[in-house]
Amino acid sequence: MQALLAFLWSEHMDGLTFELPIFLVATFAGALVAGLSGFAFGLVATSLWLYILSPMQTATLIVAFGLIVQGYSVWKLRGVLDWRKLWPFVAGAAVGVPVGVTLLTWANPHSVRVGVGVFLILYSLYAFFRPTLKPVTGGSSAVDAGVGFLNGILGGLTGLAGILVTIWSGLRGWPKDVQRTIFQPVAVSIFLMSALWLGVKGTITPETIKLFVIGLPFLIAGTWLGLKLFGRTDEATFRKIVLALLFISGAVLIF
Repeated sequence: MQALLAFLWSEHMDGLTFELPIFLVATFAGALVAGLSGFAFGLVATSLWLYILSPMQTATLIVAFGLIVQGYSVWKLRGVLDWRKLWPFVAGAAVGVPVGVTLLTWANPHSVRVGVGVFLILYSLYAFFRPTLKPVTGGSSAVDAGVGFLNGILGGLTGLAGILVTIWSGLRGWPKDVQRTIFQPVAVSIFLMSALWLGVKGTITPETIKLFVIGLPFLIAGTWLGLKLFGRTDEATFRKIVLALLFISGAVLIF
């Protein structure tokens, strides 16, 4: 393993030799959290990646690794997939992502991130301290598609591929397995569309491919462990984990 890492890291990447452990730890931690909660891989990984990688490398790796983490998790949970619940969110996201990417051409990214961050913090605090409410039962396919559309816009603007669908799934009162098989496939679709866009823009460099290969074993290990922990998590604990990650997501966006 050491020989393989040395070979992959040798050409054009000598300046990052001392940062390799940071990259690998961040990759493992992000995969662990995503395997447990169903999202937040990019949040955890980029908190360290951005100190050692370029923003373009970071964005490309989030998409590439995110596809694997979310895709593998969805495959593990395929027994509870409900396409009747899922398709409106995916359809809405397919329309929303191009809108979000287009908005980036004229919107102030800092203002958008701060606004979304404030919303996530306020919502997570409200949801954590509020009394238990009855689940929203009147949501139609059109409403779900609208949430998917807004989620797609948010994903295009910030890279948070499943935040709004995560919130809406919790408000609907769906069990944790059902929640994950809604917002994770939506995240996969957003990552896939982003990957196609990045490919067209020619942002996938040989250095980024090397980083992907080096980090892949740590990504797989973290995802596997996270899924094991998810299987041992009850509904109440899962809800607290999701709300905590939403709060952290908001704080990271603001600061």
